Amino acid sequence: MSEEISKGSQKITKRETIFYSFAGIADTMSYQMFSFYIFNYYLVLLGEEYLLPITIGFIVWTIWNAINDPLLGAISDRTTSRWGRRKPFIIGGLVPLILLIILLWTPFGSELSMFIYFLIIINIFDTVYTMYSLNQTSLFPEMFQNLEDRAKANNYVQIFNVIGLLLATLIPTLLVGEGLETGETMGYIYGAIIMAIITTIFGFLFVKFGIKERVEFSKDPLNAPTFLESVKFTFNNRPFRTYVLTNLAVWYVFGLFPIISPHFLKFVLVPPITQATLQSVYLALVFIVAILFMIPWSKLFNKMGPRKAELLALGSLILVLVPFMIVWEPIGALIAYILAGIGFAGIMFGRDMMMSTIIDSDELKTGIRREAAYYGVNALIIRLSTIGVYLSIFFVFSGVGLQHIWGEPISAQAPFGIRALIFIFPAIVLILGLLSLLRFPITKEKYDEMQIDLDKLHNDKIQKIDISEYKDIL
Repeated sequence: MSEEISKGSQKITKRETIFYSFAGIADTMSYQMFSFYIFNYYLVLLGEEYLLPITIGFIVWTIWNAINDPLLGAISDRTTSRWGRRKPFIIGGLVPLILLIILLWTPFGSELSMFIYFLIIINIFDTVYTMYSLNQTSLFPEMFQNLEDRAKANNYVQIFNVIGLLLATLIPTLLVGEGLETGETMGYIYGAIIMAIITTIFGFLFVKFGIKERVEFSKDPLNAPTFLESVKFTFNNRPFRTYVLTNLAVWYVFGLFPIISPHFLKFVLVPPITQATLQSVYLALVFIVAILFMIPWSKLFNKMGPRKAELLALGSLILVLVPFMIVWEPIGALIAYILAGIGFAGIMFGRDMMMSTIIDSDELKTGIRREAAYYGVNALIIRLSTIGVYLSIFFVFSGVGLQHIWGEPISAQAPFGIRALIFIFPAIVLILGLLSLLRFPITKEKYDEMQIDLDKLHNDKIQKIDISEYKDIL
């Protein structure tokens, strides 16, 4: 891999790329611990009678989540400061995020008090997380300006994202038992403290050494649209409209699989896998295999272009999830989880590659970079996947009599319900996403033509900038 990755008038070294990738550890780890465990944590803590209120609570959270992403994205794109567009929001989100990682797991008082605490804390957490995450991901298409550079950089980005996933998967279960018996809630709190410390370390290194905004785009905020105009312009972008449905499918699967995985291992396999740590090891295998397959997927995206490679990634994920419908013992499940890692690697690698291509097409049309607006509106749409995830769980768990969460015997239909949630539901949604992606208009040939026009546009922009005015950004 080359020692430098080109960035117009500035250069991004391999060292800077790695420090930028550290952002993903703090981002992914904090959010995925929330995503993997918070639903079951409060469900077990509050009891069976709170299944519907908690489900409604997550729907309310999702609605706010969908609003604050495009809103903060539009504000970020319109921001001018001596430190650039993104850095103030990244720091402003990271500092309270570190504290909220811990506070998520510390409800107090009666069951009603804990439920109210749950409603408040998850919405505060999401707001500050969005400030951090939205702006750090918006840096990717700005820092890395062509398909080859993005494919190289995305190797590091996704590897560190997966490391964050592994930490979120393993740390809590090393500190808790099979359930939430008296005193075991502290295991989650201790795990959150450890993650807060890790987030502090990697977040600081990212902020200090990994933020490299391009001075070519320093004047773009002056012409950036308002919030409502930004949403309108984004939905008018045809590549975005076709891809966002695909991304909705991807995030549905990515959200559903980790939540259902422990239930699959405990209530479908014979003999069952009941130890929480061992359950996490199975899930961790998916992410470990994903790391190993990042470079092959990188080569495919660089050679085939984002559209064809993403189609291949979706099809691969459908195929590798098939074994979850037929395996019934631990060795077979082990193979199924390993195969799943291949498919998850593809969809993880493709997300930023596809979004970067869409943002490039928008810049050619509008003349300005609006990364945060696109990631924000994209988040608005994909948050609907969260509603889909929890509604799917609610209806299946209610429909098949899956009362195992509360220690009662499960119904005979429950194993099929779990298999449906881990394969049938995801397969249907992924097929719909694949059909939408077939309409994505930017082929590899079209992308190569776009790159020539983008280089000319960026050269024109840099000629109009007095670089000495932006030494704080540089």
